[in-house]
Amino acid sequence: MNARVKTPSGGIDVLRVFSGPDRRHGNALGVVRDGARFPGRTARQALAAELGFSETVFVDDPERGTVDIYTPGLRLPFAGHPLVGVAWLLDVEVLEPEVGEVFVRDDGEFTWITVRAEWAPPRSLREYALPAEVDALEVPEPGEWVYAWAWQDEAAGRIRARAFPGRGDGIEEDEATGAAALLLTQRLGRALHITQGRGSQILTAPGPDGTVEIGGRVHLEAVLDAPAPAR
Repeated sequence: MNARVKTPSGGIDVLRVFSGPDRRHGNALGVVRDGARFPGRTARQALAAELGFSETVFVDDPERGTVDIYTPGLRLPFAGHPLVGVAWLLDVEVLEPEVGEVFVRDDGEFTWITVRAEWAPPRSLREYALPAEVDALEVPEPGEWVYAWAWQDEAAGRIRARAFPGRGDGIEEDEATGAAALLLTQRLGRALHITQGRGSQILTAPGPDGTVEIGGRVHLEAVLDAPAPAR
């Protein structure tokens, strides 16, 4: 077990992923370390809906890094902020979500994962002329998944962004989204420093053969008692 966190048996770790340097903001993530307590998609989907985080991760093998990811409304083969968070928590070199092997490194401040751009689901990347335009956006009606962004400092690779999943599952705006940052990095072909939502920070860098490295700060926010699985 990762020495950073000692979770009671059956507990749910609540992490903040992609937080700012002051440990504020970031996206909440639920991690069920003992995934075997919730076997099957029905039980896992029900718990993810009950918890209400944008994503919840179930750990099926902590040594191999085998994980399973859910939003409140569906299962995901890949998602960025859950993989960064669970990589930090398990302290492993490789994760194994459904899409394939995800390599991990930690530089002491940021946890990084190396992923492939084609793993990310489609997003509508909408560029705006000014960060103030992004700040002023209203939450759109459910429908298209929108990643709104503008250059803060193009020479330095600094971007202002907000994310609107449009799923209609109660998550109107996603505070920090690794998959959308991955797609934007692929499109622009350069390293980015993204400030998203209220002040979350996501770092990215393109790699060889269509890979992208995504990094962020992670910390433990709380440990919850897991409810009993439905019978």
